[in-house]
Amino acid sequence: MANRRRAKITALGRYVPPRVVTNHDLSKMVDTNHEWIVERTGIHERHWVEKGTPTSELAVKAVDDLLKRRGIEAGQIELIIVATVTPDMFFPSTACLIQDKIRATRAWGFDISAACSSFLYALTTGAQFIESGRHTKVLVVGADVMTSILNPEDRTTLILFGDGAGAVLLEPCAEGEETYGILDYRHEIDGSGGEHLYMPGGGSLHPSSRETVEKNMHYVHQNGQAVFKYAVRKMEEMSRSMLERNNLTGADIGAFIAHQANLRIIDATANKIGLDQSKVIKNIHKYGNTTAATIPLAVGDATDDGRLKKGDLVLFAAVGAGFTAGCVLARWAY
Repeated sequence: MANRRRAKITALGRYVPPRVVTNHDLSKMVDTNHEWIVERTGIHERHWVEKGTPTSELAVKAVDDLLKRRGIEAGQIELIIVATVTPDMFFPSTACLIQDKIRATRAWGFDISAACSSFLYALTTGAQFIESGRHTKVLVVGADVMTSILNPEDRTTLILFGDGAGAVLLEPCAEGEETYGILDYRHEIDGSGGEHLYMPGGGSLHPSSRETVEKNMHYVHQNGQAVFKYAVRKMEEMSRSMLERNNLTGADIGAFIAHQANLRIIDATANKIGLDQSKVIKNIHKYGNTTAATIPLAVGDATDDGRLKKGDLVLFAAVGAGFTAGCVLARWAY
């Protein structure tokens, strides 16, 4: 086996469907208004797919964007890891569907389900295959069609979510790049929080039936207050722990890219760990919560705006249903 080496992100691709749904549009569907949504979440609009559009379709478009930017063929990819809670179907995995659609003939792959933390879980999982020396090109995809599992009559969840996809390519750091790439990570789960954010229908506990459909069991169910409290506490805790473990302070971080679930959660975390707001990447206002896609979409905006540059220390953080939580520290490599 080759010597242990560090993994770096070398390219990024993204895609959101063209249909934009504003808060004013939602006010015609449920009892809500623009000001109420913005005050509580920071969301102004989100992108929704046309009915019947699967997650794999969004993912493939993000991957195509990545391949063009990196200038490589799909046949060079060795591993595909897909983070999603809205797979096209239970099986085959979305990774299998993507592999076939892009003709990544050398690749194997699998899906990871960790809700809003799943992109970071997939990222660190992919990094292990690079570090071990087993692979040199690992594709990590975060994609979700959240509108496929939203109750159109539930304003508490309908306003929050959008659809989208993002993908990154992991490759080994070259000689002389020892300070770049994925530097550290920390992940946790707390299954006692599962009752606060979940989709009860369709699994082995409650297989699909007329009864599960009639009881709206195939939609997202959320205790918003409990999720908010946990997210505020845990995202700060994870981020602070990561900084302390690496002898860093908020002043050392070039960009803070958190899961985009709620503007208040992001701002509270940044303030508590001493981050200047100029370093906090926020795009929830135009995409909403796209679950596994929020972090790569935010990375894309940050690189476009010049707020994430080669050599910057970047801190990623996320909290999701499960409960799940994750934090990744990296030095940006391009």
